[in-house]
Amino acid sequence: MQIRPLIERFVRPATVAYAHCDLPCGVYDPAQARIEAESVKAVQQRYQNAEQMRGANQTLEDYRSRALAIKEERANMVKEHLWVLWTDYFTPAHLEKYPQLHDMFWKATKEAGAAKKSQDPEQGQRLLDAIAEIDKVFWETKQPA
Repeated sequence: MQIRPLIERFVRPATVAYAHCDLPCGVYDPAQARIEAESVKAVQQRYQNAEQMRGANQTLEDYRSRALAIKEERANMVKEHLWVLWTDYFTPAHLEKYPQLHDMFWKATKEAGAAKKSQDPEQGQRLLDAIAEIDKVFWETKQPA
């Protein structure tokens, strides 16, 4: 009988947990969501111009399929960055001072969800505009009182 597997079985945690940051790090910035949203809009634009954008050895269908997969991944990343900002950075005091925060985050995350279905760059711009509203409030909260 080997001892190591027996010991590992007893010391292995029953549940593994994952977190955005183990400390938490305290580093927050809507720029993370904005950069991913810029990627969403750029892919929407490339999808619209797929004939000119695709490589010589790539079919139109393959190019567009890859574009859709990338866009959906980036849209999910936008939502994740917004959720972390909303749930980990903003406090009840912020909400008291900026009661529109709930609606702003709801709108932005809904736009990120819509981006998964839309190939229209105008939709991508609406997502960027929604993030810009959050960005403005975020930086106001960073100003000394």
